[in-house]
Amino acid sequence: MTDIPHFPLSAVVGADELKLALCLTAIDPKIGGVLIEGPRGMAKSTLARGLADLLASGQFVTLPLGATEERLVGTLDLDAALGEGRAQFSPGVLAKADGGVLYVDEVNLLADHLVDLLLDVAASGTNLIERDGISHRHSARFVLIGTMNPEEGELRPQLLDRFGFNVALSGQTLPAERGQIIRRRLDFDSDPVAFCAQWAEQQAALQARCTEARARLDAIELDDQALAQITERCFAAGVDGLRADLVWLRGARAHAAWRGADAITEDDIEAVAEFALRHRRQEHSPPASPPNPGQPPKPSDTSPGQGQWGDMPAPALSTGARREVPTWPKKP
Repeated sequence: MTDIPHFPLSAVVGADELKLALCLTAIDPKIGGVLIEGPRGMAKSTLARGLADLLASGQFVTLPLGATEERLVGTLDLDAALGEGRAQFSPGVLAKADGGVLYVDEVNLLADHLVDLLLDVAASGTNLIERDGISHRHSARFVLIGTMNPEEGELRPQLLDRFGFNVALSGQTLPAERGQIIRRRLDFDSDPVAFCAQWAEQQAALQARCTEARARLDAIELDDQALAQITERCFAAGVDGLRADLVWLRGARAHAAWRGADAITEDDIEAVAEFALRHRRQEHSPPASPPNPGQPPKPSDTSPGQGQWGDMPAPALSTGARREVPTWPKKP
C-alpha cells in the first residue's frame, strides 16, 4: 500500500522564521528541538510532517497526548530475561522516532514528568530503560517538535527552557497570503500526487541543502569570539542558567552551515537570537540586540508579503534586515 503524500514543506506559504528554525534543528538535532506557539489552524503539523520528508529516514512519529511512560520509552520483559538470559525489549515511541521527527501536539497538556523525560532523551540522543537491575540502551536521535496554544495552559519555566528554540506564530495573516494558502491546499487535496510532483524539484533542493549542511557542521568551529558575543547578550537579556548560551551557539553554527559558510559570523548569531531567547528572556528585559550602540537598529520584520527566503541559490547573507537569510524557494 502506497503512503499518502504529505504536503511539501517547500510549498508552505509564509512561516519563514519557523521553517528556518525547523531546518536548523534538522541540521543539528542537539539544538534540542522547536517549541511552536500559536492558535489552531496555523499548519503546525503540516510543517512538522514536511520537515520529516527532508530527513534521510522520512520517519514521522506522533506522541499521543494520553501516552504512558512505557508507551514513550518502551518496555523490558523480565520473564524473558530470566528464562533466556537476555532482556527482551519492546520499542516505544522514542525508538520508532529514531532518525526522524517526533511530533508532540499540545505538549503543554502532557504530564510534566513525560515532558522532562522526552527532553532528556532529545538532548542526549540515547534512551536508557532500567528495570530491576536490567537495562537496555538504544539510539533515539530525532528532531523534536512540540506545539502549544498558550491560551490552553503554559509549560513550567523549567520545561520551557529545555526546548532549544521557540517560535511564535501569529493568527493574523494578510488577505493575499490567506488566499494563496487556501489555493495551494485545495490543489493538494484535489490531487496530492500531482501537487507533490509539481514541487519535487524545490523539495529535493531543500533536502540536498540540509544534507550538505549536516556534512559541513562539524568542520565549523564553535569559536571563542562568537561565544563571547552570545554570552554577553544572554547576560544582558537576564536569562537564567546557561542553556541559552549553548543553544544559541549551536544554532549559529547550524545557520552558518545552512548558508554554506566555513565560520560563524555576526549575521549567524543575529539570525537565531530570538529563537534562543524568546522563551528564556526575563519579562523586564528588552529584546537582545547587537552590542553596537553607534549603529541604527535593524528592522525586525520583513515587509508584508515579502518572504525572507526568496530564491534558494544565494550563497551568502545580505547585510540588510535582521534574519535575512538565503532563501526559501518560490514556485515560478
